[in-house]
Amino acid sequence: MKKIILFAACVLSMASCKKFLDVNQNPNSALKVPSKVLLPTTSIGIGWANANELGRCASILMQYNAGLANQNLTYDSYNISGLFDNQWNFEIFQGCINNLRVIIQQSESTDPAYSGIAKIQLAYIFSVMTDLWGDVPYSQAGFGLDFPAPRYDAQADIYQGNSGAGITSLFDLVKSGIADLNKTSALKPGTDDLIYGGVLTKWKRAGNSLILKFANTISGVNPTLAKAQIDGVLASAEGYIDDNQYDLMVPFSSAVTNQNPMYVQDISGSFKNGEMLSTRLLALSKSVNDTVRLSKFYTKPLGTRFVAYENGSTVAAPTLATRSMYNTYVVGTAGEAPVRLLTNFQGKFILAESALLLGTAGDANSLYQAGIRASMTKAGMTTAEITQYFTDNPTVVTLSGTNADKLKQIITQKYLSWVGNGIEAYNDYRRTGYPVLAPALNAVGDNNGVIPLRYVYTSNEGNANPNQPKPLIKTSVKVWWGK
Repeated sequence: MKKIILFAACVLSMASCKKFLDVNQNPNSALKVPSKVLLPTTSIGIGWANANELGRCASILMQYNAGLANQNLTYDSYNISGLFDNQWNFEIFQGCINNLRVIIQQSESTDPAYSGIAKIQLAYIFSVMTDLWGDVPYSQAGFGLDFPAPRYDAQADIYQGNSGAGITSLFDLVKSGIADLNKTSALKPGTDDLIYGGVLTKWKRAGNSLILKFANTISGVNPTLAKAQIDGVLASAEGYIDDNQYDLMVPFSSAVTNQNPMYVQDISGSFKNGEMLSTRLLALSKSVNDTVRLSKFYTKPLGTRFVAYENGSTVAAPTLATRSMYNTYVVGTAGEAPVRLLTNFQGKFILAESALLLGTAGDANSLYQAGIRASMTKAGMTTAEITQYFTDNPTVVTLSGTNADKLKQIITQKYLSWVGNGIEAYNDYRRTGYPVLAPALNAVGDNNGVIPLRYVYTSNEGNANPNQPKPLIKTSVKVWWGK
């Protein structure tokens, strides 16, 4: 666990972190750091990048939480321009992309077990970037002095590829990773693989589930490609994440320097107590009689009921002891909960949606119900509680009406399942319009209080890279795959 602690400590102290991580900034350097040393850093890195400030902002925009203080108030007012320099520079690039490029370069020919994992992680972190910002450095990113000012590739090319421009699609990057995992490898990860413990078959499943996620993301703008990719996964002998035991979860611990970032944000960090359960999520959960699962995600400080706060409200917040905040499913008892990136319930909801709208294999209603059950089981509900919920709420757990009505049901349940991963819910909201959310009270931002459709490019990157689009693209402009 020493390597996890090292990464987390670095993220919490960016100035000291830069010195450590910069050793990998130039892959042409004579200094070579073994892949088994870099892999724990990138594994923790993708989880940290998802759940730290980028995820906290998304969770507030998606009204899981309401901001009370510090940066959380900024997120709830939609004033997100000029933010996230540290996330872009340190968490995404120096913590993940640069190190993953090094692992791939030095392992691909001799130790493809490492390069295979690295390619899957690289595709994931690039998808986080492009989903939040749109066009981003991709094909030239992470190669050090070879491309000191990498170009910004179009999001459509990142997802679909562009051979003429030398851009490999995210789909093909993942497939290349899976192919590497099937090759003979001189060295293979063991305990240095913090996610799956060196079980490469689980990484293959994760790779295919990542393909499902990518296909689902672009299904509104390129349904033909999306269907082909999903059909390919369903026909794959490698499988995908179809059981909770295969979920891709990044581990954290109760050690002060290695706690789940959401625990650090709310409980143990320097800027804690800045958010709590949103009244919007509480109202939605009550409307579908889903408070048992909600109690796994959020505390009931008064014993029998939740205490929530309205997004954008200016009235005094409840006292700290009476606030509903993240419960053990999300943060653990002392920060040891994992960050969940790819899950069984996610896959079930994706396949339900694709069966409904794209005609892929499977019954949409059965897959929808399997998604609900997988989420409730993951959250810690008992079999009896789940059975009772299905018995008491037949109209909630059964798809009905038009395809638009059914899609709303699927995405709403997916949203209720994704507490702790606001980025995934934010992606679904922007591509489908579900769940239906009203803007926060007193919101402003650069689009007159409308929920942002993207994050705004960071200031430091704009000063350092002349290829960053100018003028800055505002939050009113949807990303390529957005609705």
